[in-house]
Amino acid sequence: MLIRIIHKSGIIALLLISLWSCKTMKVDFRDENKYVPESYAESGDTTNIVDLSWRDYFSDANLIALIDTALVNNQELNITMQEIAISQSEIKARKGEYLPFVGLKAGAGLEKEGEYTRHGAVDEQLEIEPGKSFPNPFSDFGIGVYASWEIDVWKKLRNAKKAAVSRYLSSVEGRNFMVTNLISEIAESYYELMALDNLLDIVERNIEIQGSALQTVKQQKEAAKVTQLAVNRFEAQLLNTKNLQYEIRQRIVETENKINFLVGRFPQPIVRDSESFDNLPIGPVQEGIPSQLLENRPDIRQAELELMAAKLDVKVARANFYPSFKISGGVGLQAFNPAHLIKPESIFYNLLGDLIAPLINRNALKAQYASASAKQIQAIYEYEQTILSGYIDVLNQLAKIDNFSKSYETKAKEVELLNQSVTIANNLFTSARADYAEVLLTQREAVESRIELIEIKLQQMNAKINIYRALGGGWE
Repeated sequence: MLIRIIHKSGIIALLLISLWSCKTMKVDFRDENKYVPESYAESGDTTNIVDLSWRDYFSDANLIALIDTALVNNQELNITMQEIAISQSEIKARKGEYLPFVGLKAGAGLEKEGEYTRHGAVDEQLEIEPGKSFPNPFSDFGIGVYASWEIDVWKKLRNAKKAAVSRYLSSVEGRNFMVTNLISEIAESYYELMALDNLLDIVERNIEIQGSALQTVKQQKEAAKVTQLAVNRFEAQLLNTKNLQYEIRQRIVETENKINFLVGRFPQPIVRDSESFDNLPIGPVQEGIPSQLLENRPDIRQAELELMAAKLDVKVARANFYPSFKISGGVGLQAFNPAHLIKPESIFYNLLGDLIAPLINRNALKAQYASASAKQIQAIYEYEQTILSGYIDVLNQLAKIDNFSKSYETKAKEVELLNQSVTIANNLFTSARADYAEVLLTQREAVESRIELIEIKLQQMNAKINIYRALGGGWE
């Protein structure tokens, strides 16, 4: 009776200790905030330019050819594709953990016990069959099937697999985000190259104009109408303009090489139609509504999937406090002589069930759980930050398109007036009704304004590219 009471008390104590071991520590938790304003402006039109394929959005055939090549050859993109393959393998590994493990085992061994040992003395007294002594040395041959299976009661293994799936999908979104940025970077560099070609053309044409003006001044100096100071000032301006072309040529070389690097090939000339740069259309911008960012921007979707994985990691870490259940067993044939393996008497089997619960020194589990919880909070902040950053990015690009469009209009009028002023100044100087300093100043201002006009046009094109990227276009 006393023994029975002791047994029952032991079982109850074991159950209480197991329940206590399942207790988890408290951690901070909060839900993510997905709020975005209803619209970017007063308009609530849901029409969005991201519905356009990048092939339709960028109509330049030369640019499309560069992007197509980059999507195949870009090394960084290909590295990311291998990371996706690694994430996919992680899913397979996680999936295999909650399925039964089955293996085939075959082996042979030889054992000789010392005669003056306990096992050796016992073996001397044993008979395998009547009248037949226990073999010495003892050989052992066997073949069988072994299996083990951890029963996923608390969904720990399945949640780990779901977390791996979320991270795989996150890596896919990361690849999409990289494609978007790659297309944007190539387009920006391509239009920059066209702008540099136009800048170089402006400088070269002004070198010719200033060269002619210098010859005129030299003739007037010979006629004693101007001094050597005027000749020196005109020549100095010509040299300054000539020097400017070398800086532009260097920028052209670097920009071409940058494009070739992004495309994944060794340097070669970039085919482009730079003469059409001034007439490149900006087109109307249809930004849709902010809530569409949650679906269209790959970086926001990536952050959301990382958050889902972090939440699952918390569940996995919590499940580590609970008991785990494992079943293992095997069946096969085993005998000291291979000839006996075919006999029914050589059949063996075993079956074992384990229940294991963490009891003492759970600091490692607590640390793992606290770390997973902190990473979940971190992922929430990163997700919210990505949403906020995306929304502000769109607002900045919309403002950039509007302001640079207005700036282009005013600068174009300035260029027109200064071009007229150059002609007037030259005529007045020839007729001795204007000082040479006025001619030099007007020429410099005209060159600078034309250069600024090209740069404003480039900023317009960059805004067109970046609003498409900011809204989440370019990866499909």
